[in-house]
Amino acid sequence: MSVVPVFLYHAVSDDPPPWLAPFTVSPRTFTEHLDVIADNGLTVIPLRRLVTALLGGPPPPPRSAVLTFDDGYADFASTVAPLLLDRGLAATLYVTTGAPGGFGRPSGGGPFPYVAALSWRQVRELDAAGFEIGGHSKTHPQLDTLPQESVREEVAGCKREIEDVLGHQVVSFAYPHGYSSGAVRARVREAGWTSAAAIRAASAFSTQRDDPLMFARLMVRADTGRERFMRWTRGEGAPVAPFAEGAATRGWRAYRRTRAAVGLPYRALRA
Repeated sequence: MSVVPVFLYHAVSDDPPPWLAPFTVSPRTFTEHLDVIADNGLTVIPLRRLVTALLGGPPPPPRSAVLTFDDGYADFASTVAPLLLDRGLAATLYVTTGAPGGFGRPSGGGPFPYVAALSWRQVRELDAAGFEIGGHSKTHPQLDTLPQESVREEVAGCKREIEDVLGHQVVSFAYPHGYSSGAVRARVREAGWTSAAAIRAASAFSTQRDDPLMFARLMVRADTGRERFMRWTRGEGAPVAPFAEGAATRGWRAYRRTRAAVGLPYRALRA
């Protein structure tokens, strides 16, 4: 069965704040990645083509890839979208709707310190241009450490806010930091999201047998070298989903929950 690299980007910028720099690639590097994808014969498909396959529909075309972007930084509109539109490439943008400081303004704290987020006007324009808009929660918490009512508001409230702005249904979700659990996934399904993007510890390829509510992605970071990226485009160099949640993952979740319960939450890195 063919593997599908679902690439995960965050920011594409030459001047990110220090906290975001490890998860940022430069516009030049991003352009090189698009060239490598094309040169290696991959076809970039909309996320919905993969999700259709995960839900039992026809398989995606051979040698497919998917582009996804988390958080909703302003550089998607200024830098990423023009590059993708020029090449006719699809992408899914997962936005966090409740960034402190106001969506569309640089934030002074919280999950997005000192970086500009997209405005709702820009989100509407990107939607109209053909990019899929998905949800990434309201405040970017570690969902698997929250009480269930808080999880409901994060995942369902995010969906309501985006749909109110766009005027149509949105169905694609991405877990903040990649963290989920069986209970979190149940709340995601309950809210009406039909797919949810995860991040496995070492990054992984998706396949047609992957779980639509925790499908695997490959996180592209500042330290993702050209050779590693090229191996990913050849279907090499990463585990292949699906695979069962291991004891280490369950133990890590228990540790983070314990810290949250005593008022000393683990400060997750960006993802």
